[in-house]
Amino acid sequence: MPESELNNPGRPVRDGEELDWSALDRVLKQVIPGLGGDPLVSQFPGGNSNLTYRLQYATDDLVVRRPPFGTKARSAHSMIREYRIMTGLKPVYSAVPETLYYSDDESVIGSEFYVMRKVEGAVIKQVLPPEWNLDQAGCRRFCVQFWEKLIELHQVDCVAAGLADFGRAEGYVERQVLGWNARYEKVVTPDVDRFSAVQDWLVSRMPAESDRHSILHGDYRIDNVILAHDAPHDILAVLDWEISALGDPLMDLGNSLAYWMQEDDPAELRGLSMQPSMAPGMLTRDEILALYTERTGMDTSAFDFYLVCGYWRVAVILQQIYYRYFNGQTSDQRFAGFGQAVQNLGEHCQRLIDA
Repeated sequence: MPESELNNPGRPVRDGEELDWSALDRVLKQVIPGLGGDPLVSQFPGGNSNLTYRLQYATDDLVVRRPPFGTKARSAHSMIREYRIMTGLKPVYSAVPETLYYSDDESVIGSEFYVMRKVEGAVIKQVLPPEWNLDQAGCRRFCVQFWEKLIELHQVDCVAAGLADFGRAEGYVERQVLGWNARYEKVVTPDVDRFSAVQDWLVSRMPAESDRHSILHGDYRIDNVILAHDAPHDILAVLDWEISALGDPLMDLGNSLAYWMQEDDPAELRGLSMQPSMAPGMLTRDEILALYTERTGMDTSAFDFYLVCGYWRVAVILQQIYYRYFNGQTSDQRFAGFGQAVQNLGEHCQRLIDA
């Protein structure tokens, strides 16, 4: 698979992840006008949890999202949350796909699901496409605009978006810390540590309640945005909103920077890179934090807590996925090394705390 998916072609559906295509087709033709004929079905190869399928009709190009098979934390794979946030944001934050339909009728494909219209553009994985010919200045421009799109989201008026009741912003940090700790305890496997010291440090270092309340994406990365083919600096759509929320925006930034690897990171950390954050010209984490501080005027002096929390959250997410692999709930070999990745992340958190 090329590391940049310029045309998002999709691939044959993975074994064990097939759906009842006839039942899905019948429902879609009832709720989306103009669909005709049989769809060409494929599956997007990206993503480690929720499953994403493409149904290409002669008259429309649709994307269907559903949770993974097997045991999972329902709140971490909520399709209705993703559907509602995208629908509400579209009028005030254009960088979301057009949503078309949501259903919680599990008799159709075995789970809740939603449908959106496919956005034509480029989804970037580990490297920027060489055909874009981005020099260091071009990479820097791309990087700044990528982070400014997150800053723009954090400045959206949730009331204007009809999302004031999307969640309880107060107490968000505490709920996240206690929640991720509890989730980890439920999915610990014998081959990874419990990292009790990391969990205890996060509980003891939680900042005082803040009045900084924003719409949070929850998983903002380069591989979760769609870029224009002819203008790669333009972000057409931000994807994967299922763990979005209202809360402290520095939590969102910490989560995103935990995915942002740079050349001076330990080798085992750089090995987890899922995006071209180390391309020449890209900003460092410190530079991104400075940009965020300048654009928002927020006090980011205690950001070490948010960054450690971000790394720990990534570790828990990977452990949730690894737990399903370890217990035979999925045979997807992409997940075989996730246990060691969790170990590496937990040890990195402890090093940051010790420093």
